[in-house]
Amino acid sequence: MAVQWILVLHGLATLLVVISFLCGHWPIFHGTPIAGFHDFLTFGAYDYFLRFVGVVCGDRGTNAVLSVERYCCDRPNPTLQVIYLAIIGVTYYIVAKSCFMYIPGYYLSGVHRYTSFLAVAVGLLLFLWTSFSDPGTVNAENVQRYISAYPYDNIIYSEKECSTCKIPKPARSKHCSVCNRCVARFDHHCGWMNNCIGEKNMHCFMAFLFW
Repeated sequence: MAVQWILVLHGLATLLVVISFLCGHWPIFHGTPIAGFHDFLTFGAYDYFLRFVGVVCGDRGTNAVLSVERYCCDRPNPTLQVIYLAIIGVTYYIVAKSCFMYIPGYYLSGVHRYTSFLAVAVGLLLFLWTSFSDPGTVNAENVQRYISAYPYDNIIYSEKECSTCKIPKPARSKHCSVCNRCVARFDHHCGWMNNCIGEKNMHCFMAFLFW
Protein backbone atom coordinates (compact mmCIF):
# COMPACT_ATOMS: atom_id res chain seq x y z
CA MET A 1 0.00 0.00 0.00
CA ALA A 2 2.84 2.39 0.81
CA VAL A 3 4.36 1.79 -2.63
CA GLN A 4 1.04 2.62 -4.29
CA TRP A 5 0.83 5.94 -2.44
CA ILE A 6 4.43 6.74 -3.40
CA LEU A 7 3.54 6.12 -7.05
CA VAL A 8 0.44 8.32 -6.76
CA LEU A 9 2.42 11.15 -5.18
CA HIS A 10 5.15 10.77 -7.79
CA GLY A 11 2.55 10.98 -10.56
CA LEU A 12 0.94 14.08 -9.06
CA ALA A 13 4.32 15.77 -8.61
CA THR A 14 5.26 14.98 -12.21
CA LEU A 15 1.93 16.33 -13.44
CA LEU A 16 2.42 19.53 -11.44
CA VAL A 17 5.89 20.07 -12.89
CA VAL A 18 4.74 19.40 -16.48
CA ILE A 19 1.67 21.65 -16.24
CA SER A 20 3.62 24.43 -14.50
CA PHE A 21 6.49 24.28 -16.98
CA LEU A 22 4.39 24.13 -20.16
CA CYS A 23 1.24 26.01 -19.19
CA GLY A 24 2.13 28.18 -16.20
CA HIS A 25 2.37 31.33 -18.35
CA TRP A 26 -1.23 30.99 -19.57
CA PRO A 27 -3.53 33.82 -18.43
CA ILE A 28 -5.82 31.32 -16.67
CA PHE A 29 -3.02 30.55 -14.19
CA HIS A 30 -2.04 34.19 -13.57
CA GLY A 31 -1.64 34.86 -9.86
CA THR A 32 -1.77 31.17 -8.92
CA PRO A 33 0.93 28.95 -7.41
CA ILE A 34 1.27 27.25 -10.81
CA ALA A 35 2.36 30.58 -12.36
CA GLY A 36 4.83 31.12 -9.53
CA PHE A 37 6.21 27.61 -9.95
CA HIS A 38 6.52 28.24 -13.70
CA ASP A 39 8.57 31.39 -13.05
CA PHE A 40 10.78 29.46 -10.63
CA LEU A 41 11.38 26.61 -13.08
CA THR A 42 12.07 28.82 -16.09
CA PHE A 43 13.96 31.74 -14.56
CA GLY A 44 14.03 31.79 -10.78
CA ALA A 45 16.00 28.60 -10.09
CA TYR A 46 18.79 29.59 -12.49
CA ASP A 47 18.86 33.13 -11.12
CA TYR A 48 19.16 31.85 -7.54
CA PHE A 49 21.90 29.47 -8.68
CA LEU A 50 23.86 32.34 -10.26
CA ARG A 51 23.48 34.39 -7.07
CA PHE A 52 24.68 31.44 -4.98
CA VAL A 53 27.72 30.94 -7.21
CA GLY A 54 28.43 34.67 -7.03
CA VAL A 55 28.35 34.65 -3.23
CA VAL A 56 30.52 31.54 -2.93
CA CYS A 57 32.94 32.02 -5.82
CA GLY A 58 32.65 35.67 -6.74
CA ASP A 59 32.58 37.15 -10.22
CA ARG A 60 35.00 34.54 -11.53
CA GLY A 61 32.56 31.73 -10.69
CA THR A 62 29.59 33.60 -12.18
CA ASN A 63 31.52 34.29 -15.39
CA ALA A 64 32.51 30.63 -15.60
CA VAL A 65 28.85 29.55 -15.35
CA LEU A 66 27.83 32.10 -17.98
CA SER A 67 30.64 30.86 -20.25
CA VAL A 68 29.32 27.30 -19.95
CA GLU A 69 25.81 28.56 -20.71
CA ARG A 70 27.00 30.38 -23.82
CA TYR A 71 28.93 27.32 -24.98
CA CYS A 72 25.97 24.97 -24.47
CA CYS A 73 23.17 27.24 -25.69
CA ASP A 74 24.62 29.85 -28.06
CA ARG A 75 26.81 27.82 -30.39
CA PRO A 76 26.56 24.40 -32.08
CA ASN A 77 27.98 21.66 -29.86
CA PRO A 78 26.99 18.12 -28.84
CA THR A 79 27.00 18.67 -25.06
CA LEU A 80 23.24 18.47 -24.57
CA GLN A 81 23.02 15.54 -26.99
CA VAL A 82 25.55 13.61 -24.92
CA ILE A 83 23.69 14.51 -21.71
CA TYR A 84 20.39 13.30 -23.19
CA LEU A 85 21.88 10.03 -24.39
CA ALA A 86 23.50 9.53 -20.96
CA ILE A 87 20.16 10.14 -19.22
CA ILE A 88 18.40 7.60 -21.44
CA GLY A 89 21.20 5.04 -21.14
CA VAL A 90 21.56 5.29 -17.35
CA THR A 91 17.79 5.28 -16.81
CA TYR A 92 17.29 2.22 -19.00
CA TYR A 93 20.17 0.45 -17.25
CA ILE A 94 18.65 1.16 -13.81
CA VAL A 95 15.20 0.00 -14.94
CA ALA A 96 16.61 -3.15 -16.53
CA LYS A 97 18.80 -3.92 -13.50
CA SER A 98 16.02 -3.41 -10.96
CA CYS A 99 12.93 -4.62 -12.85
CA PHE A 100 13.94 -7.31 -15.32
CA MET A 101 14.29 -9.80 -12.48
CA TYR A 102 10.49 -9.69 -12.17
CA ILE A 103 9.92 -10.37 -15.87
CA PRO A 104 8.32 -12.75 -16.69
CA GLY A 105 5.99 -12.49 -13.75
CA TYR A 106 2.37 -12.74 -12.75
CA TYR A 107 1.33 -9.64 -14.73
CA LEU A 108 3.98 -9.45 -17.45
CA SER A 109 5.26 -11.97 -19.97
CA GLY A 110 8.86 -12.29 -21.00
CA VAL A 111 8.23 -10.35 -24.22
CA HIS A 112 8.22 -7.08 -22.22
CA ARG A 113 12.00 -7.31 -21.89
CA TYR A 114 12.26 -6.93 -25.65
CA THR A 115 9.43 -4.43 -26.18
CA SER A 116 11.01 -2.08 -23.63
CA PHE A 117 14.29 -2.21 -25.54
CA LEU A 118 12.39 -1.62 -28.80
CA ALA A 119 10.65 1.43 -27.31
CA VAL A 120 13.97 2.97 -26.25
CA ALA A 121 15.62 2.08 -29.57
CA VAL A 122 12.87 3.76 -31.62
CA GLY A 123 13.10 6.88 -29.45
CA LEU A 124 16.87 7.03 -29.93
CA LEU A 125 16.50 6.48 -33.69
CA LEU A 126 14.06 9.39 -33.95
CA PHE A 127 16.37 11.52 -31.80
CA LEU A 128 19.38 10.85 -34.03
CA TRP A 129 17.31 11.27 -37.21
CA THR A 130 16.16 14.71 -36.08
CA SER A 131 19.61 15.68 -34.85
CA PHE A 132 21.46 14.94 -38.07
CA SER A 133 18.82 15.77 -40.69
CA ASP A 134 18.79 18.95 -42.77
CA PRO A 135 16.15 21.32 -41.34
CA GLY A 136 15.73 23.04 -44.69
CA THR A 137 18.78 25.21 -45.12
CA VAL A 138 18.20 28.15 -47.46
CA ASN A 139 21.15 29.17 -49.62
CA ALA A 140 21.82 30.99 -52.89
CA GLU A 141 21.21 27.82 -54.91
CA ASN A 142 17.73 27.00 -53.60
CA VAL A 143 16.37 30.34 -52.36
CA GLN A 144 14.14 30.89 -55.41
CA ARG A 145 12.50 27.51 -54.91
CA TYR A 146 11.68 28.39 -51.31
CA ILE A 147 10.36 31.82 -52.32
CA SER A 148 8.02 30.07 -54.77
CA ALA A 149 6.92 27.59 -52.10
CA TYR A 150 6.39 30.31 -49.46
CA PRO A 151 5.28 33.53 -51.20
CA TYR A 152 5.12 36.85 -49.37
CA ASP A 153 1.71 38.00 -48.21
CA ASN A 154 2.87 41.60 -47.62
CA ILE A 155 0.97 41.56 -44.33
CA ILE A 156 3.10 39.51 -41.97
CA TYR A 157 5.82 38.56 -44.44
CA SER A 158 7.29 41.05 -46.90
CA GLU A 159 10.29 40.83 -49.18
CA LYS A 160 13.55 41.44 -47.38
CA GLU A 161 17.15 40.27 -47.39
CA CYS A 162 18.98 38.32 -44.70
CA SER A 163 21.63 40.71 -43.43
CA THR A 164 23.99 37.82 -42.65
CA CYS A 165 23.57 35.45 -45.60
CA LYS A 166 22.98 38.28 -48.10
CA ILE A 167 20.17 36.39 -49.85
CA PRO A 168 16.41 37.05 -50.03
CA LYS A 169 14.48 35.70 -47.03
CA PRO A 170 11.55 33.45 -48.03
CA ALA A 171 8.38 33.91 -46.01
CA ARG A 172 8.42 32.01 -42.70
CA SER A 173 12.20 31.58 -42.86
CA LYS A 174 14.59 32.84 -40.22
CA HIS A 175 18.32 33.16 -39.76
CA CYS A 176 19.51 31.00 -36.85
CA SER A 177 22.17 32.85 -34.91
CA VAL A 178 23.41 29.59 -33.37
CA CYS A 179 23.88 27.62 -36.60
CA ASN A 180 24.56 30.75 -38.69
CA ARG A 181 22.23 29.77 -41.53
CA CYS A 182 18.78 30.59 -42.85
CA VAL A 183 16.17 27.87 -42.35
CA ALA A 184 12.92 27.47 -44.28
CA ARG A 185 9.73 27.43 -42.18
CA PHE A 186 11.92 27.91 -39.12
CA ASP A 187 10.38 26.78 -35.83
CA HIS A 188 13.23 26.95 -33.31
CA HIS A 189 16.79 25.90 -32.60
CA CYS A 190 16.78 22.85 -30.34
CA GLY A 191 19.85 22.63 -28.14
CA TRP A 192 19.06 19.02 -27.22
CA MET A 193 19.10 18.09 -30.92
CA ASN A 194 22.02 20.44 -31.69
CA ASN A 195 20.03 21.32 -34.78
CA CYS A 196 17.39 23.70 -36.07
CA ILE A 197 13.83 22.50 -36.47
CA GLY A 198 12.38 23.57 -39.79
CA GLU A 199 10.62 22.48 -42.95
CA LYS A 200 12.51 19.27 -43.65
CA ASN A 201 12.81 17.76 -40.16
CA MET A 202 9.66 18.99 -38.41
CA HIS A 203 7.93 15.65 -39.07
CA CYS A 204 10.65 13.59 -37.40
CA PHE A 205 10.87 16.08 -34.51
CA MET A 206 7.12 15.77 -33.89
CA ALA A 207 7.37 12.00 -34.16
CA PHE A 208 10.14 12.07 -31.52
CA LEU A 209 8.01 14.22 -29.18
CA PHE A 210 4.99 11.98 -29.69
CA TRP A 211 7.05 8.83 -29.09
